[in-house]
Amino acid sequence: MPTPLKPRFDIFYRHDALTQLLFDYAAAHPQLVSVESIGKSYEGRDIWVATLTNLATGAPQDKPAFWADGNIHAAEVTASTAVLYYLHQLVDAYGSDGEPGRRITQLLDTRTLYLCPRLNPDGAELALADRPRHIRSSTRPYPFDEPAFEGLTVEDIDGDGRVLSVRIPDPHGTYKRHPQEPRLMVPREPGEFGGAYFRVIPEGTIKAFDGLSITVNRDPEGLDLNRNFPTQWRQEFEQVGAGPYPASEPEVRAMVDFFVGHRNIGAAISYHTHSGVILRPFGTHSDDEMIPEDLWAYQRFGEIAEKATGYPAISIFHEFKYHPKEVITGTQDWVYEHLGALFWVVEIWAPNKEAGITDYKWVDWYRDHPVEDEIKLLKWSDEQCGGKAHVDWKPFHHPQLGAVEIGGWDRLNYWRNPPPHLREREAARFPDWMTQVALSLPRLELLRTEVRALGPDTWRVRLAVANSGWLPAYISKRALQRKVVRGVMFEIHLPEDNPAISLVGGKQRIEGPQLEGHAPKHSLHAFVQGRDVTADRAVAEWVVRAPQGTRLALSARADRAGAVRTEVSLD
Repeated sequence: MPTPLKPRFDIFYRHDALTQLLFDYAAAHPQLVSVESIGKSYEGRDIWVATLTNLATGAPQDKPAFWADGNIHAAEVTASTAVLYYLHQLVDAYGSDGEPGRRITQLLDTRTLYLCPRLNPDGAELALADRPRHIRSSTRPYPFDEPAFEGLTVEDIDGDGRVLSVRIPDPHGTYKRHPQEPRLMVPREPGEFGGAYFRVIPEGTIKAFDGLSITVNRDPEGLDLNRNFPTQWRQEFEQVGAGPYPASEPEVRAMVDFFVGHRNIGAAISYHTHSGVILRPFGTHSDDEMIPEDLWAYQRFGEIAEKATGYPAISIFHEFKYHPKEVITGTQDWVYEHLGALFWVVEIWAPNKEAGITDYKWVDWYRDHPVEDEIKLLKWSDEQCGGKAHVDWKPFHHPQLGAVEIGGWDRLNYWRNPPPHLREREAARFPDWMTQVALSLPRLELLRTEVRALGPDTWRVRLAVANSGWLPAYISKRALQRKVVRGVMFEIHLPEDNPAISLVGGKQRIEGPQLEGHAPKHSLHAFVQGRDVTADRAVAEWVVRAPQGTRLALSARADRAGAVRTEVSLD
């Protein structure tokens, strides 16, 4: 049933428009979409989560769930686009013919999806302002709240809606014009002298300028919400922007509280920009320290991700460190290491790859790369972006520096985010992969019920269930290690006010085993095959004294695999 809504994916929605769009989806598809605020940002904006599932097949909390969020970092607004795009694809394809429609219908009939397009509405609003500022995350002043009295504050000073670079002629400058392409600024060679050199600084205003020294101020809003999660939290001296204590920030606390209150979440993805990679845990430890079964699951889903998206799936610890001697912690550590749910960070968009630069290694490329790469990027800007990715230098009278030139790379619109004509293409990479991950979640299903008479008013009642998902009901061995999941919880519901009905044998609530999924534990060619070939099934049994014809309710629940409910008649 295609949705009449036609959102644009070549623009970035500001908060009010995003809010309206989400509620328009809920109004157009009330059986599939609901929207709630899970908390307020520092400035008081709602943090919206859209819940998607077919209500006719069960309540959201009774189904295994998948979470996706975006835009925890202020200027990484394509992350919001990716989550919105998936929401649109889900409601647009539900109930339609063909393979995508069949899979999405099965998904929303059997699973729940929690989609949070913008976890950090304040920072995004600042990045999308008419005169933007590109802070890292929250707008709360941190670690100090007093204004700067000196130094350069990065901001748009010429009023063109972009934050670019300023170049100043300086014989001691680090950069020079490229000999064949003078628009480009490239580094001086070691030992080079005698040319025309420039000092390149961020666009902004300078306070208390002494005519000589320029220090670029840290943003007064120094928080990094992705460093504020509880697991592996470290103080400011070890991890910049971490906040005064774990989950101190309302945006992070809202997400943490939501996860804790929704134990059905078994897998999650957080969208960021940029680098064109899919990142998996650990952030702080080697793969050698990961539980092998969990590593194998991540590797299998990584293969699926690479095939579906074209992005490589890599380890944060081994391949995506900002510095070889430092480790990164964030959402991935809390969701996987603390909760034992599967988690990925997707860094959308790789401008260097778009320009035909193929021999590069993500973070390392941004530290240093061949000058030839700059030529490829400039050609890409000219031919594919109408010359807007790299802005030609233009004279400007700087209020403190005098005659300068402003220009260079437009980082918000072409580096941190794809240009408008490529945003939908990038967002379209991910829905198939997300759907496959969500369909792999464990799902509790009713196998059968049995009632057997043991006497004129005594009955044996059995309830058998199975996990029909690929993943085990506990999701990961890490979850078992952390003791955050229980086995299947069976319950027989007896009326409290009827003395003729009583439980003779068994407990009213029984904790059963952990249920495996249908993922193969061994190859068929393995030396040793598994013994318990029905480890995906469990049964509970009770002996009840009750009159013939009595109807009793039975239920079973696994935190991450959902719930089943049924009734039996004692006949």
